[in-house]
Amino acid sequence: MLTNQSIIADIKSIITQSKENAIRAVDHHRTLMYWHIGKRIFEEEQEGKDRADYGKYLTEYIANELEPEFGSGFSKRQIELFRQFHRTFPIANTLYSQLSWSQYKLLIRIDNQDKIAFYMAETVKNNWTVRQLERQIYSSLYERLLMSNDKKSVLAVAKNEKLPSDAKEIIKDPMFLEFLGLKREPSYYERDFEKAIITHLQEFLLELGNGFSFVARQKRIHLEGDDFFVDLIFYNRLLQCFVIIEIKTTKLTHQDLGQLQMYVNYYDRIEKLPHENPTIGILLCANKNDAVVRFTLPENQKQIIASQYELYLPTEQQLLEELNKELENFDEKENSLVPSENQ
Repeated sequence: MLTNQSIIADIKSIITQSKENAIRAVDHHRTLMYWHIGKRIFEEEQEGKDRADYGKYLTEYIANELEPEFGSGFSKRQIELFRQFHRTFPIANTLYSQLSWSQYKLLIRIDNQDKIAFYMAETVKNNWTVRQLERQIYSSLYERLLMSNDKKSVLAVAKNEKLPSDAKEIIKDPMFLEFLGLKREPSYYERDFEKAIITHLQEFLLELGNGFSFVARQKRIHLEGDDFFVDLIFYNRLLQCFVIIEIKTTKLTHQDLGQLQMYVNYYDRIEKLPHENPTIGILLCANKNDAVVRFTLPENQKQIIASQYELYLPTEQQLLEELNKELENFDEKENSLVPSENQ
């Protein structure tokens, strides 16, 4: 009987997988059809003397001819999307079969080719759904990673051209946790915040980034009669190390950093295997003081990271302003290292 059940389970799996493959294949061919329509429109536009006026007339004319026969999928708005699709991706073999037309519609709204390449690579690598890709774009994932990394490194990690060598290459600051559904109150109890994270663990893993898996919650550490409890423990297979997260719903202090350092030291000396890399500690805090972090921790250390959390998604303008600030600070630091002519 068990053998028969196993056969049925295998056959059901084959059927399900075949259906999914068929759906993906149909969607990819539909996407290619839209691209070829866009290409044909683009080529026709090049023949027009007044391209702007002709382009407007052409899309409206095509929609009027096609929509009655083929439906609302060929409305004027859709025809304009096909044209924009070809303009954004002028080479057909750069299109990924793993991406759906709905995902491409999100990507063609982006006006930066590096950003598009990043989100395409991340979507394929992480098998993001349309909703997940949309959230990552609207939460400005690309800009947040650029705040602590250079563009070349961010793209290389996304495209699997290099493995991350530094936790800051994949850990974001700030982290956006709007999915927790918590209100903007002055503070929360850490245990309530932690409980909300566990309830929304899948979304939290998505926000953490590539390669994370959940290990433990409230892990007990016993040190010669004293008990300590670590909020959250994860493992990152790309960095090949444990990642400890401590939650601080009020202002960060140097004592918080010291406690997290103790947990990191414990894991490095007791839990870590010889082939694994040093443990990373993330202090997830409501209010981060960079000066306190800088003067509490040793210079050039890479194991402790303070990341501020936000309970709402920012506007694109807010993220760009923050990114520009970070770039200005970086330029100031670089300039301070260059000796002046009088030195």
